[in-house]
Amino acid sequence: MSSHAATEASPLPHSIVSSEQWLARRKTLLAHEKELTRLRDQVARERRALPWKRLGKDYVLDAPEGRRALSDLFEGRRQLLVQHFMLGPGWAQGCPSCSYMADHVDGMKVHLAHRDITVLAVSRAPLEEIERFRQRMGWQFKWASSFGSDFNFDFGVSFRPEDVAAGKVDYNYGVRSFPSDEAPGISVFYRDDTGEVFHTYSTYGRGVEVMMGAYSLIDLTPLGRNEHNPEHAMDWVRHHDRYEPAGSARPAPSAGTCCHPST
Repeated sequence: MSSHAATEASPLPHSIVSSEQWLARRKTLLAHEKELTRLRDQVARERRALPWKRLGKDYVLDAPEGRRALSDLFEGRRQLLVQHFMLGPGWAQGCPSCSYMADHVDGMKVHLAHRDITVLAVSRAPLEEIERFRQRMGWQFKWASSFGSDFNFDFGVSFRPEDVAAGKVDYNYGVRSFPSDEAPGISVFYRDDTGEVFHTYSTYGRGVEVMMGAYSLIDLTPLGRNEHNPEHAMDWVRHHDRYEPAGSARPAPSAGTCCHPST
């Protein structure tokens, strides 16, 4: 291989150092990683210490086994983690970024169940549209429809057309413009021994990256996320049945995305 070709194959030139120099730099980074770990633990403690809110409504959702109150979807556990999945009524398919999140769920379910946590996806599309897409993707997790209820609107992941048009969408704890009438999010609920349900936490925007375990591994690599579009950073993501064969030296071209992970 010519030196010119070798240079072209190195898109991010790095200095090449001795083992001793590399170890010194790695130890500096390790100190920062430990700081981040301690900060993450502190934030987790603050999150657990948040006050709870009683649910003001008895939400009823369409589940595969029939109409069910939210309190009945905990499957006997005390904690319910809801992925607000962007799949609106009449959509041909779900959001690619929300699908990327959901791809991580089936492998985690058994582990979460042993920590007293049930996982549930909720979308505003009717149940038959949800089931059609779920079967295409091969997912096994529980997925319910909030069609006809206020659930999505009350938890800040669906918006009225007039609010979208006016650029006054209340999302991620602030009023902003948003390009869609659906948005991603994660909400957490607790059910006590009397059956009463409390809302304990919700996160939106880049907060939903907690479900994207693949990102954590990508962040370990020298090229990292290699995303160049600050407004639609995840425009490289495809539904897992729509990627070209893996192994290309270059990332797939962008195809647009339906959510704003930068928000």
